[in-house]
Amino acid sequence: MTETAYNQCVDLHADGLFRFIVKNLRHEEDARDIVQSSFEKLWKNREQVEEGKAKSYLFTIGYNLMIDHIRKHKRTELREDFAEETGTVSQQHSDLKTVLMRALAQLNETQRSLVMLKDYEGYNYAEIGQITGLNESQVKVYLHRARMTLKTYLVSKENIR
Repeated sequence: MTETAYNQCVDLHADGLFRFIVKNLRHEEDARDIVQSSFEKLWKNREQVEEGKAKSYLFTIGYNLMIDHIRKHKRTELREDFAEETGTVSQQHSDLKTVLMRALAQLNETQRSLVMLKDYEGYNYAEIGQITGLNESQVKVYLHRARMTLKTYLVSKENIR
């Protein structure tokens, strides 16, 4: 990967990687640190990375750093009010967004990451498997279970306020 290709990768993927990390961590500063560390590792290993695979490599690094961070800081409980913590969303949530955030909070960290990678970032099952270290069948099963949990939560009348 050339320096120009690296700079293009930063321009193209920095926002997407940040969104993915912050949606999972719920902490903006930690997400920035992880994104910065991800790009630093990409820079150090740019000679081994093919230009066409830079995004997948970058998200793999980011995902692994995020998991390490979660384990290190034992952040297993999501904060309920995303707006207060990150300061990036206005104080007035739409009802739908609040319900969706609560629904995502019902998932464990692996399921939440898989849903974000598939439905939010648009990766296919094989790419998600590479990023997370799971095989394609595991990705499909975990995603199915996550979606069933989300469906159960979202169709329950007491969860819709």
